[in-house]
Amino acid sequence: MIFELNEEQLQIKYSIREFAESEIRPHVSQWDESQHFPVELLPKLAELGLMGIIFPEKYGGAGMGYVEYATIIEELGRVDGSIGLSVAAHNSLCSNHIFMFGNEKQKQKYLVPLVRGEHFGAWGLTEPQAGSDASGTKTTAIRSNGGWIVNGSKNFITHAISCHTLVAVAVTDKEKGNKGISAFIFDKTMKGFRAEKKENKLGMRASETASVVFEDCYVPEENLLGNEGEGFLQAMQILDGGRISIAALAVGIAQGAYEAALKYAKERVQFGRPIAEFQAIQFKLADMATQIEAARLLTLQAAAMKDAGKKVTKQSSMAKLFASEIAVKVAEEAIQIHGGYGYTKDYPVEKYWRDAKLCTIGEGTSEIQRLVIARQILKA
Repeated sequence: MIFELNEEQLQIKYSIREFAESEIRPHVSQWDESQHFPVELLPKLAELGLMGIIFPEKYGGAGMGYVEYATIIEELGRVDGSIGLSVAAHNSLCSNHIFMFGNEKQKQKYLVPLVRGEHFGAWGLTEPQAGSDASGTKTTAIRSNGGWIVNGSKNFITHAISCHTLVAVAVTDKEKGNKGISAFIFDKTMKGFRAEKKENKLGMRASETASVVFEDCYVPEENLLGNEGEGFLQAMQILDGGRISIAALAVGIAQGAYEAALKYAKERVQFGRPIAEFQAIQFKLADMATQIEAARLLTLQAAAMKDAGKKVTKQSSMAKLFASEIAVKVAEEAIQIHGGYGYTKDYPVEKYWRDAKLCTIGEGTSEIQRLVIARQILKA
């Protein structure tokens, strides 16, 4: 099977590349340095359909598939991983959870504004004591007055401060383990729901990350997603698709770092000739290009399987594991090719390395991906 983009997909790819180069590239350093989350970019993203990439047109979405989605996230990540991450989190996590498990009333009320780009979405799974062990959720939801009273907190939440809508899980029956966890839709107008502690991060600094706190937050019964006790299983299904977007993001970051290194190697002169003429540099570039292509193919395979309605648990974890670790490796080699200049903020490669590292952690660490893959191949 050959994974080649068709003409329409190529048009999407290059239109996003043009947008990223003109609207994002000029601001990358400033946004990174000041940790500015560019909410002013939202209308432009919405105009391109990037806030509802994978959702049907009847909800205001662009109606694209996961191959197109992965291509878009890659192109955004190639210029700025922060923007790619924000678009991915908005689409794959919050919006997709409502789309996959919400009823029609919930979709009309919450999904439509999200996919139209009128609202930002956030998704809450991680807690201070529940990271890789997502089943260790401590946030509780107790029935009260035709709804639920929620207490607890979530951390490392993308868009926690700027979001209008948040999907988060809470324990509704602690006796049932992960089958006693349920998912709810929150909105920022709910009393007892607030964001705090914006994180000061190594990379992805233009993507907003903060904590969410629930203090006697009342959530009406109609905001329960699916059935009670299904939240954990829903979250695992959401992550299957979400990992494809993180793999695509990693490929984009790696591609950006590689292109910067290739350009530098052609321009930098040492010992009377461009360093690209030295075999040591050529071998690095050859390995980088090969590794990126392999990561891209794994990602496109997972995306194509998702579009075909196939189970992608193993393939999305493989793509996410390989692409994220390759992104870190490629960005590191890009710094090495730049030498001392690569260690400065005058060149873009140090930022690609900082951004790449999150891809090995977010939406399941590399170690968790290996566990997921091992379980899949051992039960086959």
